[in-house]
Amino acid sequence: MDQPIYQVSQVNEYVKALLDGEPLLQDLLVRGELSNYKVYPSGHHYFTLKDREGALRCVMFRSQAQRLRFKPENGMKVIARGRVSVFPRDGAYQLYCSGLSPDGVGDLAVAFEQLKAKLFEEGLFDENHKKPLPRYPRTIAIVTSSAGAAVHDMIRILRRRYPAAKVALLPVRVQGAEAPAEIAGAIRYANRYRVGDLIITGRGGGSMEDLWAFNDERVARAIYESDLPVISAVGHEPDVTIADFVADARASTPSNAAEIAVPDQMELLRWLRGAGERIAQAEESKLRLCRRQLETIADKRVMKDQLAYVQDRRMLLTHLHQRLGDLSSRSMGAKRQTYLALAASLDAMSPLKVLSRGYAVARNDGGIIKSYRDAPTGSRIEVALGEGTLDCTVEKGRP
Repeated sequence: MDQPIYQVSQVNEYVKALLDGEPLLQDLLVRGELSNYKVYPSGHHYFTLKDREGALRCVMFRSQAQRLRFKPENGMKVIARGRVSVFPRDGAYQLYCSGLSPDGVGDLAVAFEQLKAKLFEEGLFDENHKKPLPRYPRTIAIVTSSAGAAVHDMIRILRRRYPAAKVALLPVRVQGAEAPAEIAGAIRYANRYRVGDLIITGRGGGSMEDLWAFNDERVARAIYESDLPVISAVGHEPDVTIADFVADARASTPSNAAEIAVPDQMELLRWLRGAGERIAQAEESKLRLCRRQLETIADKRVMKDQLAYVQDRRMLLTHLHQRLGDLSSRSMGAKRQTYLALAASLDAMSPLKVLSRGYAVARNDGGIIKSYRDAPTGSRIEVALGEGTLDCTVEKGRP
């Protein structure tokens, strides 16, 4: 018998038909570890699922990949849903994935942790970037759904606590695919046109899927870039979103956000009453002090006898004049004694005083003669006496 010969493409098509006809392989779940994960410009995702003993090539086309709510990474444990078939061109069988989810945890939880880590690394949660809330805001911009109960609770509390503040509602969807873009756009709008002094954004409670708009990167970056302070008020106390980490303040509920945003008018009134009482007490104390000072001044002698001050000053002036005269006399007497003592000392040292006692001073052209050698024989000299002088001729000098 002649055995038929098949083309390669015929064999591949036959194998494909076998696999496509097996119900088990048309919708199955496969657990494995991601490896060689690549995203091509076309938007298709190619990767390998592996375990300890084997590997399975996989592909996820763009239309299915767009529904992923987390970022697949190499080494991640996942469960893939899809069908097994053959690509006739190369004859390799692979898993055509229609869905992918993390193994052991939900895809939303993984997406949350991935975005949280990314924004933390970029500094969007940095405490130094957070702005203080205004103490007495004039207008509060609320970015939330106009149909939810949260907005009515916030408005009711704001009116009760601080009716002086105005409320500007920027209605947006807070759930669904369009919600993140609307929330981010409303926050940027409030900043551009200075709609208020403060922004509150949030919604009431719900599942993680319901709150997911506030875990969107676009909303997080709009809050971070806001020049106006932002309060995040999403869900109930246990609910935590990315918006809570980025916002300048986090409220446990929308109602709590309204309480954080404005002061309580009753507390302000109590403080004002207390301040008024403290001011009155301070003024009374000041008046009592002024009264005591006035009484002290009124008791002074000058206030009772108008000439007393002048008389007191005159007596003080007379006393000072006497002291000045005494000091001047003592100073002059001391200086006179000093002068006489100095004059006596100078007189005692005068050469004329010596001459008056019978001594004489001989001079020549060279000055005072101190040695016989200064007056050679025959020279003319002058002898000064206590009274008058003598012109003399030296006949002989002796040592």
